[in-house]
Amino acid sequence: MKSHEFASLLCSRLCHDLLSPVGALNNGIELLADEHDPEMRARCLELLGESARASANKLKFFRLAFGAAGGFADHVDTREARVAIEGLFGADGRVQLGWMVDEATMSKSALKVLLNLVLIAGDSLVRGGRLDVGAEQHGDGIDIVVRAEGSRIVLDPELVKALRGQSGEEEIAPRAAAAWLVHSLVSEAGGEVQVADGEENMLLLGVSLPG
Repeated sequence: MKSHEFASLLCSRLCHDLLSPVGALNNGIELLADEHDPEMRARCLELLGESARASANKLKFFRLAFGAAGGFADHVDTREARVAIEGLFGADGRVQLGWMVDEATMSKSALKVLLNLVLIAGDSLVRGGRLDVGAEQHGDGIDIVVRAEGSRIVLDPELVKALRGQSGEEEIAPRAAAAWLVHSLVSEAGGEVQVADGEENMLLLGVSLPG
């Protein structure tokens, strides 16, 4: 896949995720302009604040997951990833987060793999649940594991195919952009992606990146 084609997929995914909170901001501003009741104006301002926070949280996450992470060196502080994940999935309390990453820093490539696995697993928790994120160094390489557990887990088969590299490049849709990015980064590093979704109410995504 040409780089500009893949960039278009990532931009489409980003725009799709930002459309709702940004649209809510626009609607809230229009309502606020026509509303004179103090109680309703206070409610409008509250909703505007929620939409603004949601937009900012998504941008912070996608900056690290999809972007070049400008301003960071070759290795990124893993606390940046934790804050981004908590902002995206933990803000409303629907998803409980478990953080089992002892490494103080990770390479940009490894961090992108981790964040995009979290994005896929988190999106699968359609009714909320628990999201556990782990990473462990082995020599010069690193193992990354993300587990989603909830009352209902929905994982698009297209994402599984993309993660495993079983999709043709022309078949990749914007919703599978994160999965294809994981596959591309892991394949480039000579690693392997593992997907275990056979157990009811649980999804396990794992990656082993050699040094």
